Amino acid sequence: MFFGVPVSLAVVMTLVDAYRSRGRRPKPFPAMRPRTTTVGEGEITTYTFGQDLFDDMIAAIDGAQRQILFETYIWKGDAVGERFKRALTAAAERGVDVYIIFDSFANLVVPPKFKRFPPSLKVLRFPVYPAGWRFFDFTRYGRDHRKILVVDDSVGFVGGYNVGSAYATEWRDTHMRITGPGVWDLKRAFADFWNLNRRRLLHASERPLLLETSSMWEPRIRFHRNVPRLWMFPIRSMYIEAITRATKNVYLTTAYFLPDQDFVDTLKDAAQRGVDVRILIPLKSNHIVTDWISRGYFSQLLEAGVRVFRFNGAMIHAKAATVDGTWVTVGTANIDRLSLTGNYEINVEVIDESLAAVHEQIFELDTTNSLELTQSEWAARDVHRKFTEFVLQPLRPLL
Repeated sequence: MFFGVPVSLAVVMTLVDAYRSRGRRPKPFPAMRPRTTTVGEGEITTYTFGQDLFDDMIAAIDGAQRQILFETYIWKGDAVGERFKRALTAAAERGVDVYIIFDSFANLVVPPKFKRFPPSLKVLRFPVYPAGWRFFDFTRYGRDHRKILVVDDSVGFVGGYNVGSAYATEWRDTHMRITGPGVWDLKRAFADFWNLNRRRLLHASERPLLLETSSMWEPRIRFHRNVPRLWMFPIRSMYIEAITRATKNVYLTTAYFLPDQDFVDTLKDAAQRGVDVRILIPLKSNHIVTDWISRGYFSQLLEAGVRVFRFNGAMIHAKAATVDGTWVTVGTANIDRLSLTGNYEINVEVIDESLAAVHEQIFELDTTNSLELTQSEWAARDVHRKFTEFVLQPLRPLL
């Protein structure tokens, strides 16, 4: 009864929402043009509109001379997905070493024909069921939720965008393009995952992905990787440390907000000591059950002084935050259990005032397309909404 009732309710809500959403198109939303900031010996470009990002990613692939490392969670078999596949195939045909990783579970609905690649491409399909015979080894159940592109040693991309036509124009997300020494850390992140899972390749003789080492180091840029196989989850700690240090403001954007209580308490403590804490989430995401469960945190957050904004008319899928005008993170990890303590994820952490200023402007622009939830409005919600939130509460640790 404890789990059966909320699970049954979640299934019904999902089916009803899918029926009601048929044919519904997202509304246009405000987005900034790509903004480039110099950080150390390289540059970081921030994208908030998918078409801009995809154009630059394809341009980088078309200009590749030696190596391409491409990793994605969802890779749709539509026009945008085909564009990426053609560009990667063309690069391999002209002699570039092309490595590809994608998550098989996330692409179950993608036509099998699209997921067949020529032998010139080295492809690692992260399996639907990765545990094998180790049924009770929970370190092997994480999904590969990362999105990475590295071309040669010159440019790397990382952020929340999956690959597909809807993400090009209909979803609001955040991604970064990085040049300079930081590219080496992205290469290492890809290579480590490839080598950890390369035995899953169809060609058992495939060699490990070896990289040259570089003595260059950019202290203002750090990459944090969640690796469930090694029981490493530093992204959650990165967030909590930054919020704990905050003295002026915390602006947090996430597609799905299902934190543990310690994370919630960190946000509340910051607000109660006078920090301007703002959270931006979708008014309605692509997972209605997640939306309802996340509402269970609103009462305590609003009472502590945290401001909650809900992005209206379109899905906001970004995973980004800025603190005190100096600290920025963008990546693949949502603020939920699956991302913070379950999946393979990667976030970049940057200490730079100029970049932080750009991300504060992005947050402020997003709030112009958002509805702020007030404490009085929340307290006045009807009984059936409170009841639904209560019934779904046992599902929090599962999402």
